[in-house]
Parts: sequence; C-alpha cells; structure tokens
Amino acid sequence: MNHFLRLAVVLGLITAVGPFAVDMYLPALPTIGDSLNASTARVQASLMAFFIVFGVCQLFYGPLADIFGRKLPIYGGLVLFAIGSVGCALAPDIETLIAFRVLQAFGSCAGMVIPRAIVRDLHTGHEATRIMSMLLLVMSVSPILAPLFGSAVIAAVGWRGVFWALTVAAVIALLLAVFALEETRPREARAGSSWGSAFRAYGHLLKDRSFVGLSMVGAFGLSAFFVYLGNSPFVLREQYGLSEWQFSLCFSLNAASFFGFSQLTGRLTKRFGLAPVVRVAVAGMAATMTILATVMLSGFDSLPVMIVGLFMGYGFLGLVLPTCGVLSLEHHGAIAGTASALGGALGMMTGAVVMALSGLFAQAGAQPMVAMIALCAVLACAITFVTLRTAQRGEVAETA
Repeated sequence: MNHFLRLAVVLGLITAVGPFAVDMYLPALPTIGDSLNASTARVQASLMAFFIVFGVCQLFYGPLADIFGRKLPIYGGLVLFAIGSVGCALAPDIETLIAFRVLQAFGSCAGMVIPRAIVRDLHTGHEATRIMSMLLLVMSVSPILAPLFGSAVIAAVGWRGVFWALTVAAVIALLLAVFALEETRPREARAGSSWGSAFRAYGHLLKDRSFVGLSMVGAFGLSAFFVYLGNSPFVLREQYGLSEWQFSLCFSLNAASFFGFSQLTGRLTKRFGLAPVVRVAVAGMAATMTILATVMLSGFDSLPVMIVGLFMGYGFLGLVLPTCGVLSLEHHGAIAGTASALGGALGMMTGAVVMALSGLFAQAGAQPMVAMIALCAVLACAITFVTLRTAQRGEVAETA
C-alpha cells in the first residue's frame, strides 16, 4: 500500500467515527422516540446537541494538537467517544441519551480536526487535495454503508445495538491511531505553541478575510447537506412512506454522489487550479438546487425528481468541500491544527443553526427542506465569488 493510500485509509477511518455516530443513528430516530416516549422535537434535539458540541469543541482540539502533538489528543477523544457510546446504549430516557450524545460529540471532534492538520503537516496544494479527496473516499464508507448497517442492527437487536457498534468502531480507530499513525508534529515544532498563542492565532485567522470566506463557503455547503441529514428521516419515511431500508438506500445514493465526485478533485485541480474548480463547482451546486426547489415549490412534488436533483447537487458539493478545505489552510501551516479547528467549528456551528431552523418545518414536507438546501447553496456561491475575487486582488497588490 503506497504512502498516500495508507495515510488516507488510517485518517479516513479515524475521521469516520464521528460521522458514523450520525449516519448509523438516522434510521433509528423514529424508533428511539417510540421507545423513550419522546416527541419528534426531543429526538431531533439529540441530533442537534451532537452537532452543536461537535462544532464548538473543535476549537479546543486545534490548540491541543498544536501544543501536545497530533496523536495524544486523538487517543483522548476516541476514549471519550467510546464512553459516550456506552452511555447512549444504556440510556433509560431521552435526557440521558442527549447527555451522552454530548460526550460522544466532544470525543469525536478529535477525529474531525486533527486528520486535516496532519494532511497539512505533510503536504500542500495539489498533493494535499489528492490526499483529502482520498480521505473523503474512505470516509464515504460512513454515509453510504452506515445507514444500511444501522438498519440491519436495529432490525436485529434494536436501536441500542447501534451504540454498541459505535463503541467497537471507536476501539478499532484507537488501535489504528496507536499502531498505524506517525506523529507529524515533532517536539521542536511545538516549542512556540501555547494556549495564549492559540487564542492569538484565532484572532489572526478571524481577521483573514480569505480564510473566513472559504470556511463559510464550506459551512454553507455543509449546511446544505445537514438540512437533508436532519429532515430526511421524517420527510422520506413519513411523507413518502419509505421503510428503514428504502430510506437508507436513498440516503446512501446521495452520499455516493458526494464522495464519488470528490475523487475528481485531484485531477481537476492539477489541471485547472484550486480556485477555478471551486467557482465552477459551487455555481453548479447552486444552479442545480435552485432549479430543484423551483420545480418542487411550483407544485411538482415528486420523490424521483427530488432524488435526481439532490444526487446532482451533492455531486457538485463533493468538489466544493475538499478544495475549499485545502485553500483555507494553504497559508497557515504553522498553525494548521488551530486553523483546521476554527474552520471546522465555523462549518459545524453554521450547519447546526441551519438544521435547527429547518427542523421547525420538518413536519411540513419536502418543499421547505429543498428550499432551505437551495438557499444554503446560493449563499455558498455568493460568498465564493466575493472571497476569491478579493483574494485575487490581494495577491495582485502583493505582487506589485
């Protein structure tokens, strides 16, 4: 196994632990509500709590990874995730479930922040994009197979079995981190890192218009997927009457589009450059989602049309996220952990807020969901063109 593939497999599987905690869980949402006598809003709150903590607490792991290296925070995060998974499996009520989902989310932040920093430690530009797209390919195991696996576990042993399976996944990821991952931030590189320097770095990054802009492009792109994530279990199962298996197949189809298209980023960025690929991809996503929303809001409420439209739109999103991620970290190698954390936090917190807003209309059917997805795509497109135009002007001025 070559260096790129080995690194992508290890980092991808560690990163996938957090998304697994969402994707395996989705088919169980209606069942959990019935089992714990909880309303739809309370069950969705367990998903919302996960995303909010998953976003905010990334800010903690970034400086931690810069100060203590990349491996130690991964160990701690995976242990916390495993403890949270056991607690969820044993939860007697929805309040206890939400509490342990918070602990799960806090632990899983390590797997989301630190692998991106490791990629930046080792590579930049086209090579970084290549590894990032391969990492996304490995991560695609989660949204493609996790709902199907979750449905099988729920059918066999009930929804609590999902969390026992997540405990096993955390243990496997921990073993990979211990035995198959090298430390990429040596002790001498950590000499100038401290919590004070981390907070100063956050201030510096928030003043960097290019970094914030590209992070928000990714944030609204991710939000377009989060809206579907939070609402599709109710829309597809209750409005269209799909079974757990049928829902899982529909969800996996969109995820396959996203991760399949992401594998083109290496070739496309090598030939055309990062910024042109971002521009075309985000414009394609906005156009596709807007057309879909217009069709469905005009009264043509069709499940096949929605599936085809989302498949195409999320395919473009697969080109947007890895390229934006690489571009945002391009000039911040010395604080890659902190920058990765802030970018990830902005994305997850934005996604959580948008998901909460869209959740208010979860019972209203597919049209509000698709309209919110289109709005996120249009905002991502607008921010992209403003950010890249500003960044290009800055580069020209600096060269002059």
